[in-house]
Amino acid sequence: MSPYLTIVKIGGNIIDNPTACVAFLRVFARVSPPKVLVHGGGKIATQTASKLDIETKMVEGRRITDQAMLDVVTMVYGGLVNKNLVAQLQALDCNAIGLTGADAGIIRSVKRPAKEIDYGFVGDIEEVKRGQMESLLRSDLVPVIAPLTYSSEGLLLNTNADTMASALAVAMAHSYNVNLVYCFEKKGVLSDPDDDDSVIPSLTPASYADYKASGAINKGMIPKLDNAFQALETGVGRVTICHAEDLLAVEEGQAGTVLGLD
Repeated sequence: MSPYLTIVKIGGNIIDNPTACVAFLRVFARVSPPKVLVHGGGKIATQTASKLDIETKMVEGRRITDQAMLDVVTMVYGGLVNKNLVAQLQALDCNAIGLTGADAGIIRSVKRPAKEIDYGFVGDIEEVKRGQMESLLRSDLVPVIAPLTYSSEGLLLNTNADTMASALAVAMAHSYNVNLVYCFEKKGVLSDPDDDDSVIPSLTPASYADYKASGAINKGMIPKLDNAFQALETGVGRVTICHAEDLLAVEEGQAGTVLGLD
């Protein structure tokens, strides 16, 4: 039987809130190894860009990453945010190692081609080097991965953290029974966005389609769920979406929204 691996993606709204972030890291440190943490960047990159008089451009919630903004997200995601998370986990006796997709070549992407919108230095994932990740995990290290990848031309590329978590989960499912968990500031996927207690306990592709058609599931939750269902279809054992502080309860199936194929 394959060993278990927990891959957790933590949302930017938790990272933006120091109190919530500390509470999450305390919970994450208690999750049984092996485990991986993938993080977003939150609003810190936007705030840093503003201080440097660099304009932030967004299209449908996605950041346009020109050369100046690439410099900012590299500093913020790969440096400030990533290393702060690693330092806090070390203080909790969790032996974390901070990485981007470029480190050890773990995640390679291709620069997204310009079409109707030119997103700039944004990466679409091509390959995850499973062997490199397995070596880190066998060394009892906890990878903490920033939302940056690299191209075969040697470019750093801003890459969606949800997509990175899903791609990692799919790759590692060849060697592990993977539990992929998306943690954010809500208790799960909500049937009523204005009611924090309206958690949908489980979703299948059919019920997901119904909730989308009714408009109950919309906006930023759709790409997150699309990634999650794709992960299930390609070998990931379980996907859960939950509140950051409920991570330990996920192992008992007592929190969040659990996704399944039937």
